[in-house]
Amino acid sequence: MSSPQQTDEAPTSGLRQVAPLKIDLGCGTRKKAGFIGVDVRAFPGVDLVIDLTARWPWENDSVEEVHCSHFLEHLDAAERIHFVNELYRILKTGARATIITPHWASARAYGDLTHKWPPVSEFWYHYLLKSWRDTEAPHNDFYTCNFQTEFNYSLSRMHEGASASQRSFALANFKDAADDLWAMLVKLPAAAGDQSPTGR
Repeated sequence: MSSPQQTDEAPTSGLRQVAPLKIDLGCGTRKKAGFIGVDVRAFPGVDLVIDLTARWPWENDSVEEVHCSHFLEHLDAAERIHFVNELYRILKTGARATIITPHWASARAYGDLTHKWPPVSEFWYHYLLKSWRDTEAPHNDFYTCNFQTEFNYSLSRMHEGASASQRSFALANFKDAADDLWAMLVKLPAAAGDQSPTGR
C-alpha cells in the first residue's frame, strides 16, 4: 500500500476528535481503547493510514496522550530520532507518551527480523532530555525534544511473584528476565532542565 501524501500543512479531515486527543501510533491490529489508531497499513481497526517516517499531520501542541506499543523497534536510528522529535512537537506540554518495546536482553528483541538495530535500551532515553544532551552529548544536536522519562518492565513468567529486590537482581543479571521495556515520557518545556531518566 502506498504511503499517503505528506505536506507541511496538517490536514484537518479525520485528524481531530472531541478533546482529549489520544493517538495509538503503529497500533497494528491491537488499537488501545479510546485512542485513534494509526498505522502505515490498513489493518482492521486502524483509523488513519499514515507514514510515521514522514512529517506527522497533527498540529503543534495538540495531542493529550500517545500510546506506542512494539513499533519503535521497527525504525532505524534516524527514524527513531524523527519519531521522538515529532512526538515532542505534537504533544501538549505536560502530556504523556507510553512507549513499549521488547527488552534489549530478551529474545523478543531479536526474533522478528523486521526489527532494526540496535534494540531499544534504557540508556537511549537519556538523549531525549535536553539538559543531559547539552552536557553529556552536545554533538547530538539533531534532537529537538525534551522529555522526562520513567521506566517499568513486563517481567517474564519465571519472575512473576518475585520480591522487588529479586526482580531488580534479575533485571541486572539475567537474560530474558524482562519481556518488554515500558518508557513513560512527559513533555517538558523546551528550555526546562530536569533529572535524568529513572527506573522503578
